[in-house]
Amino acid sequence: MLQFVDRVVERQTGEHLDDLQKEIIQGVWDGKTYKEMAKDISNGYSENYIGDISRKLFHLLSKELDEEIRKSNFCWTIERAINSPQFVGLVNKNITYCPYHAHADPKDEIAHPSPPETSNPTNKYHDLTLAPKIRQFYDRTSELNTLSQWLCDRPTALISVLGIAGIGKTALVKHFVDLNLEKFDIVVWKNLKFSPSLNTIIAEILTGINPDCDRTDPQLTQLFNLFREQRCLIVLDNLQEIFIPGQLAGQYQTEHKDYKTLFTMLTEIDHQSTVILISQEQCQETMSLDEELYPAQCLELQGLENLDFLNNLGLSDRKSWGKLMQRYQGHPIYLKEVASLIKNVFLGKVSEFLAEDSLILTEEMRDRFREMFHRLSPVEQQIILELSKSEKPVARNQLREALSLPSMNLINGLQSLQRRYLLKSRKTDTTSFSLSPVFREYLLGNAVD
Repeated sequence: MLQFVDRVVERQTGEHLDDLQKEIIQGVWDGKTYKEMAKDISNGYSENYIGDISRKLFHLLSKELDEEIRKSNFCWTIERAINSPQFVGLVNKNITYCPYHAHADPKDEIAHPSPPETSNPTNKYHDLTLAPKIRQFYDRTSELNTLSQWLCDRPTALISVLGIAGIGKTALVKHFVDLNLEKFDIVVWKNLKFSPSLNTIIAEILTGINPDCDRTDPQLTQLFNLFREQRCLIVLDNLQEIFIPGQLAGQYQTEHKDYKTLFTMLTEIDHQSTVILISQEQCQETMSLDEELYPAQCLELQGLENLDFLNNLGLSDRKSWGKLMQRYQGHPIYLKEVASLIKNVFLGKVSEFLAEDSLILTEEMRDRFREMFHRLSPVEQQIILELSKSEKPVARNQLREALSLPSMNLINGLQSLQRRYLLKSRKTDTTSFSLSPVFREYLLGNAVD
């Protein structure tokens, strides 16, 4: 086995295994944990250093063997490769013994492999208790492909799915998870409306995976050990719940600043897992000027375009559906609520509804907009109230003159509103800003209710 690994590594690097690498490979083969290896190797290497060296070796082997190799599947994959026709002559003879070790540290490896003929080499753990059930899904093929690239083709450590409330963020991520569940060893969905404490969430994840695991190490250490050894997907829904209402977007509440630490570590520490953040507000840790190098991505959702979304909602006059979609900007929740109103009051006739003089808001929309408005900082409230006075985009200089705000306050307020997806910008000779017609309609009549 060592001869085979040595020659595969030599193909990739031009160099043979050194003594430390040989001891690590032997330890993995013998089913030892990284902590046990660190104790056995007399040169004072730490458990984390041993883990880093092993993961680099796994990466080299994965490239040469053209399949993902991890600590959990190392033995069976190497045995199968040695015995395959592709590598005939690379080592002296085939091998027919692959050890099965049942005593490993659960923090080092959640489950040990059984022979591939009889079972999956890694035990799966999927906790989707708090994830919604998606009954209908339309018109997000491009977004699904983007998520697939970020998670499957070239794994990204931190992903934000962002947009105004009700635009379909949660539905998109859940549909992606449903389609790709088996590609991950561990999948956990948490909704921060129910439990915003990071310590509680990490404890629930670790305990759910292994109730008997050692709790002596700090929780973040245990979590990142898990992220390194297993392919994990953690979804944190309603991230805006940990931000301060009444201030600029993405400002952490004091008791939740540990999330900032977690998100920063996700982009700085080597691991093989992904955390998806679903939020109405963007946080600083997901922003980057160099998307090629920074291991974080943002997917900003716009409205739907596919008219099939309106099927089965009790509407007639299909030829008018396009205008209805345009009027409400393809927003799924707005369209569902308006469709119910059209069905009940206009007997499903979309053309009659569109003939009304004004843009009609349901009570549910007003409640949602009221909640949005009261989350804004005072500066943001001033800006959108001024913007609501005009149907056309308003230039930044015009806003400054109308509001008499210091430049810093105005610029920060505009940026914050864009991070909440309440504001659209248009670039011509000068940058100008506008509100969505639906939100503007609310502001004109109900801004301070």
